[in-house]
Amino acid sequence: MLMSENREKGFSTKAVRAGERTDPETGAVVTPIYETSVFAFTGTQQLIDAVSEKSSRDVYTRWSNPTITAAERKIAELEGAEDCAVFSSGMAAISTVIMGLVAAGDHMVSVRDLYGGTVDLFSNLMSKFGVQTTFVEATDSGEMESAIRDNTKVMFLETPTNPTLKLVDLSKAAEIAKKHDVKVLVDNTFATPYNQQPLQFGCSLTIHSATKYLGGHNDLTAGAVAGPRELVEPMKKLRRTLGGVLDPHSAWLLLRGMKTLALRMEKHNSNGQRVAEYLDSHPKVERVYYPGLTTHSRHLLAKSQMKGFGGVLSFELKGDLIRTIRFVDNLKLALIAPSLGGAETLVSQPSTASHYFMNPEERRKAGISDSLIRLSLGIEDAEDIISDLAQAFEKV
Repeated sequence: MLMSENREKGFSTKAVRAGERTDPETGAVVTPIYETSVFAFTGTQQLIDAVSEKSSRDVYTRWSNPTITAAERKIAELEGAEDCAVFSSGMAAISTVIMGLVAAGDHMVSVRDLYGGTVDLFSNLMSKFGVQTTFVEATDSGEMESAIRDNTKVMFLETPTNPTLKLVDLSKAAEIAKKHDVKVLVDNTFATPYNQQPLQFGCSLTIHSATKYLGGHNDLTAGAVAGPRELVEPMKKLRRTLGGVLDPHSAWLLLRGMKTLALRMEKHNSNGQRVAEYLDSHPKVERVYYPGLTTHSRHLLAKSQMKGFGGVLSFELKGDLIRTIRFVDNLKLALIAPSLGGAETLVSQPSTASHYFMNPEERRKAGISDSLIRLSLGIEDAEDIISDLAQAFEKV
């Protein structure tokens, strides 16, 4: 059977091949690490052409670099986007995008359930620059629309949310944003482009902490934003000024990590479902937050906008903070660490890690109790993860 050149390539093929080209001089299959800060020119006019963007030549790695560009092309294809910009961290990506879209006197609407660093950016830093944010319930599109003002420029979403895994109806959010001429940004870190592609639902930009699933090995720090070229290109130029560029070596690690994204996500999805079902039936567990469970309040929405349900889940232990700490401290396979998306299973208590700096009232509003535990399921065997959880339960 002959393959049509116009056929849309599958996700795994894109993950392996997109953005990368065999080196014409050496035949190298893997994109090299262009570990250089500057690029030389044969004459002044060639430099002028590059600086004035009449040519696509790289000038300075804070502007662009071949290894970095390859990573950007790959992420763009995986998200179904025209363009992508990568950054030194997920927070560098979010802060650069926000600063590029709002100005003093503007207003933003954001879901209340967010990564703690994003909450701090919106609540404290942006307010210093005269940008106000209204936080709303992630599952209430009516409240979301009611919060929009004449000066609202951005609607910021996480779905699934961190750490309670609430879901935002992406199609509805995009519809509201279009109606009010508002840009809708989606932090797609938990889902990854393998499980969910917000741009397909009409959202403006999709954002990642590429430190997590895209890198996939807990060995790099990176961020990314993908979307239409007319929105991404200004972010690349702002990145030059703010300086949050990804370094070439980390870009190479990111390229390497993304080659196995589809394989890893299948295992993360499988482990997430298995462990969620185990915890959901355990007598010492009060509640499990995982969109793959039929008991999740938005399970049907998850099935409609997600291919899989991911490797992150949260659950509330029956007991107080001390009992919860005792459980976490008795885990052996699961490592206590404030991250997610890598090959290793990690565990954290949001109230003592990612959301530690939120005041107790803010945590309460976000549904973050002292007994809430977040698990990032790695790619180990599910039976071994469950065995580790079981022995820790025996200690409490």
